Amino acid sequence: MAMTSPPTVSTILKRGPLHNPNFPSSKPQRFRLPKITCSSLTARSQSAKRNLLNLISDQDRGLKTQNDTTKRDSIIKAIDAMAVLGRDTVTTGDSLSATWRLLWTTEKEQLFIIEKAYLFGTQAGDVLQVIDVQNNTLNNVITFPPDGVFFVRSSIEVASSQRVNFKFTSAVLRGKNWEIPLPPFGQGWFETVYLDDEIRVVKDIRDDYLVVECAPYNWKE
Repeated sequence: MAMTSPPTVSTILKRGPLHNPNFPSSKPQRFRLPKITCSSLTARSQSAKRNLLNLISDQDRGLKTQNDTTKRDSIIKAIDAMAVLGRDTVTTGDSLSATWRLLWTTEKEQLFIIEKAYLFGTQAGDVLQVIDVQNNTLNNVITFPPDGVFFVRSSIEVASSQRVNFKFTSAVLRGKNWEIPLPPFGQGWFETVYLDDEIRVVKDIRDDYLVVECAPYNWKE
């Protein structure tokens, strides 16, 4: 997703032709503004993105960050930098519709399930957000390969250029040959503060943070 913001403008001095080889031109000096491009901003965006991805790359989706305040602060600072770059963009359009796979979060409930899945004789696989803006739906999904899955259905409503309101409608814990329905349990909002064709960076109503990548597949119930 291209980011646009006014670059630093420098002036270019351009002299007119000389009337006499021994004397400078009597014509006034002319100043021409350079052609404005977004290349410098794109470079900044890619640099900030690489920095964020490097910081979270060894954090086991956020499990290791829970006990490392210094690391957490560094990651949130990097997220804030991404938010500045994305502040004038619309992140609630069709580009939001995708299957997004968790890279890192501060969300305690998700991290608890990921960490404690072994107690149930399994382990957590991909953790996903499946968003369909046109149909106003959101599924939060935790997979337990090969057959298990826990997902929460929500309805969504675009509230602004970056904010989406959501309301949980139902939840399901499903195995290979069984399914347990669970009651819905809340509502809130999240803001996608940065979005491109590879990652989303999110802050929500509880001041939790989320970094996700566009998954190489589409999850369906």
